[in-house]
Parts: sequence; structure tokens; C-alpha cells
Amino acid sequence: MKKRNIKAKAVLFLIGFVALVMTAQTVAAEPQTGDAGETQSMIIIGCALAMGIAGVGSALGLMLAGTSAVAVTAEKPELFGRCLVFQVLPMTQAVYGLLTAILLMMGAGLLGGGGATLTNPMLGLSAIGIGLVVGLTGLSAANQGMVASASISATARNPDVAARGIIYTVMPETIAIFGLLVGILLMTGLGLL
Repeated sequence: MKKRNIKAKAVLFLIGFVALVMTAQTVAAEPQTGDAGETQSMIIIGCALAMGIAGVGSALGLMLAGTSAVAVTAEKPELFGRCLVFQVLPMTQAVYGLLTAILLMMGAGLLGGGGATLTNPMLGLSAIGIGLVVGLTGLSAANQGMVASASISATARNPDVAARGIIYTVMPETIAIFGLLVGILLMTGLGLL
């Protein structure tokens, strides 16, 4: 019953996300030309850096935790739910990269709205810096995957330590949260939000 509820929520989330994307495309602004176009292009590079680098970190973390989770659930299938929690934790850094990219696109007027005045090329360079801050701190997901892997192994030996393992696994993520916070503060200060 629980699995059905999770699947239903996932389907509803996916439908909502698709509706959001379709709506955003209908109100999307045209790409700029001249100085504003160059600034907009640099903001796109910032988006790519935030999502790409954080995504690589998350993929590494998911791989590290996932390999341990598969090994443990092969021996103890009743630990699937606990292992799954550990395995998905490193994915949040990719979510931070995605959020940063969406906010930058909105600030550049690429996802509806007017966006900021893009005639200042420093805005584009700043967006690249924001993308790097969020992306590079998102690499903490690889380390989080290592801690998750160790927590999965410990949970296999003693299922009662799972809650403590989650606490340890979440700690490396604070670095990515700091990066996201700096990115949002910079976007606010620059007028992108």
C-alpha cells in the first residue's frame, strides 16, 4: 500500500512539473541580441555550470551509495526502505543546481517575466560565478555518497543505527546548502531575483 502511495505522489509531481514547464515555455521571452544577448549567454553558462557540476557530484554519490545498497538488499531485502533513504540523499545537490539554474533563467528573462536589465556584462560574469559556487559545493554529494555507503553497511550489521547514520550522511550536505545560500544571496543582490 505504501509503495502505491509513493508512486501516486511521484506521478502527481511529474504531471505538475510537466505542466509548469509547458506554462513556462508559453510565456518565455525571446533571446536578446547585442550586449544583452552576451550577458544572457553568460547567464546560460552559469546555469550549465550549476547543474552540470552539481549533477556530476550527485551522480557519483548516488553510485557510491547505490552499490552498497544493492549489496545489502541482496542479503537482507527487508532493509530496502532504509537503504533507499541513504541512497537518495546525495541527489539533493543536483536539486540545488537545478534550482539555481531555474532562478538564473528567470532572472535573465528566459523563463517568462521581464528579468533583470541585461546590458551590464558584469551580471553575466556574476552568473558564471554563482553557477560555479553552487556547482562546486554540490560536489560534496560524492563525499555524502561515501558516508551513505558506510551507513548502509553499518545498518546491515545493526538496523538500529540507521537514524544515526542518516545524521552522519546529511552532514556533508551542509556545504552544498551554504553554496546555494550564497548563490541566492548574490542573485538577490544583483537584482536577478
